[in-house]
Amino acid sequence: MKKLVSILISVIVFYLFFIVLIKSTNFKGEQVYVQYNNEGLSQFADSLVAKKIIFEKTSFLLIAKVFKVEDKIKPGKFLVKRKTNLIDIIRMLRNNRQATVKLVLNKVRTKGEFAKLIATAFDKDSAEVMTFLSSNDSLKAFDTDTTQLFTLLIPNTYEFYWSSSMAKILGKLQKEQIYFWSQNNRIQKAASKGMRQDQIYTLASIVEEETNYDSDKSLIASVYQNRLIKQMPLQACPTIKYAMQDFTITRIYEKYLSNASPYNTYRVKGLPPGPICTPAAKTIDLVLDAPKTDYIYFVAKADFSGYHHFSNNYAEHDRYAKEYQKKLDEFQAIKDKKKNP
Repeated sequence: MKKLVSILISVIVFYLFFIVLIKSTNFKGEQVYVQYNNEGLSQFADSLVAKKIIFEKTSFLLIAKVFKVEDKIKPGKFLVKRKTNLIDIIRMLRNNRQATVKLVLNKVRTKGEFAKLIATAFDKDSAEVMTFLSSNDSLKAFDTDTTQLFTLLIPNTYEFYWSSSMAKILGKLQKEQIYFWSQNNRIQKAASKGMRQDQIYTLASIVEEETNYDSDKSLIASVYQNRLIKQMPLQACPTIKYAMQDFTITRIYEKYLSNASPYNTYRVKGLPPGPICTPAAKTIDLVLDAPKTDYIYFVAKADFSGYHHFSNNYAEHDRYAKEYQKKLDEFQAIKDKKKNP
């Protein structure tokens, strides 16, 4: 009898040793995500079995109880790699080592785009995210409001826990924004131009939309800074697109210039109320380091290269502008002829 009990105990010990330390995941692929929604460990264990993350439920619950997992685990998403054994899974859950997600922030033009970006990355409801981003009460904690929201955003790749709240997300973005401005004398450079950080950011957002060429960005920034000093309207075409919320527009017609939006810099002097996109960090630096020039006009070159002519007098600017308009009319005529032969 004693021998039988001894054998039985040995079998149990070996089984537990095998299950806990040797037996590993059995799913296909290199990794699997699993989500815990506070449903309780028993139901959670069922999903782990279904995903072939654990071999069976009983040993998981037994070991989880020993390690007090239910007291430690928090709702969120966990990443399990192939060949992970049970004890390592238990430790991951107990220590709440949740999966991280990367928020890749490039250029966005509207709160709607930003809300969709967050909703996709964090599996949140985009309508709820939009409600948060559209509330000055929500944004007050981050020293911003709905018009200045984008000034918190420095395009980059950010890493978060998948379960991060909106407050956590914006809090980290704000922290990174503060760090960005504290580097490379950026605050001092803005002050030397007589501008605040948010004003530099807003100007950079316009420059970002004007061209893809860094050499032109610096000169365009100098044009707009000269216009601000002279209290001339910026007359920035990208602000018309933003005012109309139509970013497919390729040509600004006279009829568009009467738009009553405060973002219409043809009607309203000075900078628009807030940024019209999230400019790249490099564009912000190009604005901060823009050279002093006497340019107050610029227009795209007639060769459609994407570069611009810069002028300090209207007569020269008008000549270049007419050249460009002529080429643009010719291009449009050819395009129309192809559509209607």
